Amino acid sequence: MFKKLLKKLKGEPIETQSPSFQEDAQAEAPTLAETAEEPEKADDLSPADSLQRVAQQPQEDETEPAIQEETAPAEGFFARLKQKLTKSKEGFVRRMDELLLGKKEISPEILDELEEILVTADVGVKTASEIFEQIRAEVKRKELNDVDALRERIQFKLLELLNVNAPPLTWEGNPCVVLVVGVNGVGKTTTIAKLTYFLQEQGKTCLLAAADTFRAAAIEQLDTWGQRLNTPVIKHKHGADPSAVAFDAIEAGIKRKVDVVIIDTAGRLHTKTNLMEELKKIRRVIAKKIPDAPHETFLVLDATTGQNALSQAKLFREATDLTGIILTKLDGTAKGGIVAAIAHQMRLPIRFIGIGEKMYDLRPFDAKDFVAALFERDTQGS
Repeated sequence: MFKKLLKKLKGEPIETQSPSFQEDAQAEAPTLAETAEEPEKADDLSPADSLQRVAQQPQEDETEPAIQEETAPAEGFFARLKQKLTKSKEGFVRRMDELLLGKKEISPEILDELEEILVTADVGVKTASEIFEQIRAEVKRKELNDVDALRERIQFKLLELLNVNAPPLTWEGNPCVVLVVGVNGVGKTTTIAKLTYFLQEQGKTCLLAAADTFRAAAIEQLDTWGQRLNTPVIKHKHGADPSAVAFDAIEAGIKRKVDVVIIDTAGRLHTKTNLMEELKKIRRVIAKKIPDAPHETFLVLDATTGQNALSQAKLFREATDLTGIILTKLDGTAKGGIVAAIAHQMRLPIRFIGIGEKMYDLRPFDAKDFVAALFERDTQGS
């Protein structure tokens, strides 16, 4: 039965679904945490088709980010991570545990059903098939003999996929220049604010560049965040040349001797060619001031969009050199398997994850902590 499902998923026409285009504050509103699961999508989405859908979305008004007190709770990030991954745990690990409960042997039917669970958790057909191709071979060789060992093996395979070899973030440079890209609606501007907050916690000074001049609201939002974070924002008028904003920001960052310059970019461009040329121009202009800049290029993705996030990642990797992913709204999806799909297929490190609306809810991604939080067995209530 599941093999037929796989063939259907691989063979049917692909439709992409763009995220909601209410940026940042509205996109990260508390009601989003109650959002129903996204429709299932196949792995091989066309980046060009995805961009075309993005460009066709209507322009919407934006709202200013909400003011919230920022005092991190005492229990620490790992405890919050376990709590915030509840939807993904119930949609994936708990279903797996219910299937394995009371089973003594590993049958082909169990493996088929487990593979289906991974696919529906947005691990994706390609990634899930690769995992279970290896597991079936291990079962056949009698290397896996019981369901507990099978559960541990799946956990290990996911961790293996998430461990993308990448150098640690050093934030070195004079200043370190970070380019932030992503479509509108993923919470890009708010993510920049949260990243600034994180860096300030590390004792670093920041400067922000409002190079998303396509939307006047984006400039206003970033400026508002800058005021609230006591961080300077370099901005021009709506419709100005984004590369000119980036250039002025680099100059200001050098003169003021800040540690990190973070550059916001437009998330809505009408063709892939426009996207590529815009980002190339920004990078050229930046390199005129600092030859090895930008030092980091982060792509912001919304976990609740599932396989569409993977399609966006493919698009932006074609358009520019990415160094890492920031995955937001993991607390709002039951399909946290998208983390594994992105890491596996893009071979890009997930640098930060967002698990809530508070400023302290954006933190560096740790694969071991993520998998441990996801697979930890409940000790109460179930």
